[in-house]
Amino acid sequence: MFLPSEYRWPHKLVTYLLLLIGIVIVAVPFLLMVSTSLKPQQYTFEYPPRLIPTEVTFSNYTRALAQDMFFRYFLNSLVVALSTTALTVAISASLAYAFARLEFPGKQVLFYILLMGMMIPPVMLIIPQFLVAKSLKLLNTLAGLIVVYIAMNLPMQTFLLRGFFEGIPRDLEDSVRIDGGGRWTIFRHVILPLSRPGLATVAIFTFIYSWEEFPWAHVAIKETTRRTLPIAIALFQNQHLTQWGQVFAASIVALIPIVTVFVALQRYFIRGISRTGLKG
Repeated sequence: MFLPSEYRWPHKLVTYLLLLIGIVIVAVPFLLMVSTSLKPQQYTFEYPPRLIPTEVTFSNYTRALAQDMFFRYFLNSLVVALSTTALTVAISASLAYAFARLEFPGKQVLFYILLMGMMIPPVMLIIPQFLVAKSLKLLNTLAGLIVVYIAMNLPMQTFLLRGFFEGIPRDLEDSVRIDGGGRWTIFRHVILPLSRPGLATVAIFTFIYSWEEFPWAHVAIKETTRRTLPIAIALFQNQHLTQWGQVFAASIVALIPIVTVFVALQRYFIRGISRTGLKG
């Protein structure tokens, strides 16, 4: 919106002020968590709380990582998150291409049925998921988590990628067809390379969901050796209720993969969000 020159500076000032307030709201709790994880136990509840610890120690991290099977839980979560992300990106990209470019009977009806999965709260699906997983003998297995996570992510990610694919000019596909390329060649060498922002956005959202998901993992996994990190941290918190330094240390370690994935795909993610906003 165009503003007269005399109103531009106050407008920018208010905008930056609101952004600064938002950054503080988001950053301060995280900084307090990092600070507490570096404090000895006797300084955890000091008042007023100090953002910069008086005494820095890494004992909370060593004790948290030394807990039984912590790395096993971490590895379980990593296997589930990476498998879910890779399969979701591959399947949702294939579905999105079919809905964006192919013509077949019942196309719109099938797409709307797929989108209905976005309208159902995940908690309402736990009982049906449990019954299906039980009949397929997927309970107490990492495969049971992966299958459900893929199913929960497919509707939204397919919808997102379909919008990206529809924005790609069809002239590029016609050029490939003239050179003798088929659907697979177009999909692999034209659609996917031009949709990297969308694929990165899907990968980030799916990884975060499958890494942090708790309700279904808590219901489906009862065997100790197959628990994922969110369940382990919840149990760890119950066992160390007053030792917040260790609890926060374990939580920060659990954040490392999410931060790593986001940093690695950040430039594509920002472009993907921008394109999504423009298309909306």
